[in-house]
Amino acid sequence: MFKKIGPGVLVAAAFIGPGTVTACTLAGVEFGYSLLWAMLLSIIATMVLQEMSARLGIVTQKGLAEVIKSEFKNKWIQNTVIVIILAAVVIGNAAYEAGNIGGGSLGLEAIFGATYIVYYPFLIGGLAFLLLYLGNYKVLEKAFVVLVLIMSLSFVLTAVITKPNIIEVVKGLFVPKVTSENLLTIIALVGTTVVPYNLFLHASLVSEKWKSKSDLRACKRDTFVSIAIGGFVSICIIISAASIDAVKVRTVMDMAKGLEPLYGAGAKYFMGVGLFAAGVTSAITAPLAAAYVAASCFGWENGFKNNKFRMVWMTILGLGVFFLFFGIKPIEVIKFAQVANGILLPLIAIFLLWVVNRGAVMGVYKNSLFQNVLGLTIVCLSILLGVKSILKVFDLL
Repeated sequence: MFKKIGPGVLVAAAFIGPGTVTACTLAGVEFGYSLLWAMLLSIIATMVLQEMSARLGIVTQKGLAEVIKSEFKNKWIQNTVIVIILAAVVIGNAAYEAGNIGGGSLGLEAIFGATYIVYYPFLIGGLAFLLLYLGNYKVLEKAFVVLVLIMSLSFVLTAVITKPNIIEVVKGLFVPKVTSENLLTIIALVGTTVVPYNLFLHASLVSEKWKSKSDLRACKRDTFVSIAIGGFVSICIIISAASIDAVKVRTVMDMAKGLEPLYGAGAKYFMGVGLFAAGVTSAITAPLAAAYVAASCFGWENGFKNNKFRMVWMTILGLGVFFLFFGIKPIEVIKFAQVANGILLPLIAIFLLWVVNRGAVMGVYKNSLFQNVLGLTIVCLSILLGVKSILKVFDLL
């Protein structure tokens, strides 16, 4: 099983983080099943964009940032593009990392209590550091698979036990509802699922696992299956939250309290394990993605043993722990990262769509008309949501 699993599981592990758990829980609590369609749309968009990125990685055997940079011959434009990409991924990942480590710490708090809460971020950060420093790709893959399985099982069982109304769930999945009240929640669901740094991470990792164009089919299957499973977990979180009394549920850990009639005293441990796993998986992928992007931008040699590569992921990991050490609330950092993501996503998606349509880069593997229609639709929707999010934040909408 482990031989067949590819980088798709890393993508699923990356977008199922504490930000996703938080956004999905609040969506379910505040709007019931009515925003399931937004999550379904986000999953489809993620599949489309990640498939393009993975295809580019296998065909070119290069990272996304490296390919984009090489297509601009003008030095000034090339440097501007590098700055934009680094801003989108490295700064954004530092913000996400604090939320990831903070989310994992909340999981430990649920399991072991608040007595040692000051040490939890260092424990999460230390675990992520150890896995990254070992640098063995196969070890990383197996660690992710185990953590994602634990997390997935936790949330899926939660959704089943809360006994959702199936008719309402189906209606929520296929009948879109957009209002001024739920707009920012929709943007949060999209922002926490369609993550720009995953596009860079995926392109780099597939070129390490697969070296031949004949592997494109296996890569596509790995991508779609992994993202579908990750998306299913996100949907289960919304369903679980929607089934609990909205008056009592305001945070992710309150969701565990809402399950006490079903689980008794064990409810908080059940949620704690899921949140801990979500935090650790994302705490590893965010620094890793930043390192791959920096390597692509500056032409470094990719690899866990490269000192410059190590310095980047160590910096991102260190910043995540640093922010929490000074008492910055994880939920505030997550919100900032999601707004930044909503603004930067259209830009990165446009770069990706442009480069996978270039015959000089992709040859016969460039986008088909159908893929371009899907890609352009996603870009237009992301621009619309990004503009609306800015207007909403500044009370102009």
